Order: sequence, then C-alpha cells, then structure tokens
Amino acid sequence: MTPTPLREPDLATFENPLQAAQTLAHELVGILAAALQARGAATLAVSGGRSPKLLFDELARSRLDWSRVTVTLVDERWVDPASGDSNERLVRERLLTRHAAAATFVPLKTRADHPAEAVEERSRTLRSLLTGADAVVLGMGEDGHTASLFPRAHGLAEALDPAAAPALVAIEPPVAPHARLGMNLAALLAAGHVALLVQGTQKGAMLTAEARAARAGNPLPIDALMLHRTRPLRMYWSP
Repeated sequence: MTPTPLREPDLATFENPLQAAQTLAHELVGILAAALQARGAATLAVSGGRSPKLLFDELARSRLDWSRVTVTLVDERWVDPASGDSNERLVRERLLTRHAAAATFVPLKTRADHPAEAVEERSRTLRSLLTGADAVVLGMGEDGHTASLFPRAHGLAEALDPAAAPALVAIEPPVAPHARLGMNLAALLAAGHVALLVQGTQKGAMLTAEARAARAGNPLPIDALMLHRTRPLRMYWSP
C-alpha cells in the first residue's frame, strides 16, 4: 500500500514574537507533560540564536516537573561556554532558570579542540535524544540553514542523508564564524514533535509552498527537513 503523503506543514502566524513564544511554550509544556505521564521522563532539544529567547523565558516560567526533563542543544558553536556566541550560555541564562532550573542539561561543547573530536563521545552520551527526542525546536537563517546545517558546508550531503543513523555531525560553515557540532537530519526527523520558530518577513516568504517549489532544483537545508519528514511539523511565524 502506498503511504499517504503528509500534508503541508502547519503554519501558525502571530502578530508579534511574544505571541508566538507564548503559544509554542504552552504547546511544548503539553508535549513534555504527556511524555512525563507516559514514561516518567521527557526530552527537549533547542536551538540558539535570537529567535528562541522569548520562548526560553516563557518555558522557564512554566510549571512542569522539570526535574524529570532532559534538555540539550540541537547545535552548538565551538566556543567557550562563557562566550556571548555560545548557545549553551543562552540556554543557561534564559531557559534553565526559575522552574526550569531543575532540568538536567546535557551540553554539546566539550574540551576537545575541534567538534569532530567530540562527535563519537557526544553522540554516544546523547543517543536516547538523538533517536527520538520528545520535542525539537528549530530556527532558520536567511540562507535557509537550520541546526547549523549550512548550504555548501563541507559534509552537508552526508549530514542531510535521511537514511543515516541519527547522530551528531561536525560542520564547518562556509561563511558563518565558528565550527559547529549539531544534529544530522536523521536525528531531527526522529523527534516526536518538531517546531520551527521563525521571525521576519523575508524568512516567512522563504517557507511558503510556492517558494519551496521554486527551489526544487536547488533545495536549501530547510527544504530537506520539509521533504523527508515523516511526522507533522509546525511553523510559528511572526514579523
């Protein structure tokens, strides 16, 4: 029997970033609470950057048994965790506070000199999250990258292989600063729920069905997520 194709990703539009953050936080808390009830534990993987700051604030204020929730990053810049460029620092300062301070955080950054040296150990440590996090929150750059999967990056084809084993991969962005360690496409696709939090008119226009169809001959990394997903994906957009 031919499987039924997934419908277009849900696109939820909000008047401002705060409304988007509040709605997504409420839905994530529901997902994590359901996982806690079903398994006694829950897992959440988040992205860094500017877009999730308000979301992290909302989650931190949310009442949930965070002591049974494990949080990690979808991707990380290979910088000192004290650096202003560190996603870990952002998560510790904005998410792992208030109620969410009780959560267990598993960082991606290690003392290794290069992310390639940490791939095996971090993939092993995070195996349960890589093979099926309860929820993943992604962002998107204006070049169509997500989870540090940059267009034209060395090793991108392997990282975007949907048939690969869920794992972490080292990425050298062709233009952005800092080497990265992040989840491959297979790990993103393995998550129970995937949310894409996007701000800005230009980014919103990139996510329409028409824009993605126009790029069919030269797809961006974000298009791979849309094309190969086997579970629903919801996008939260605000200007």
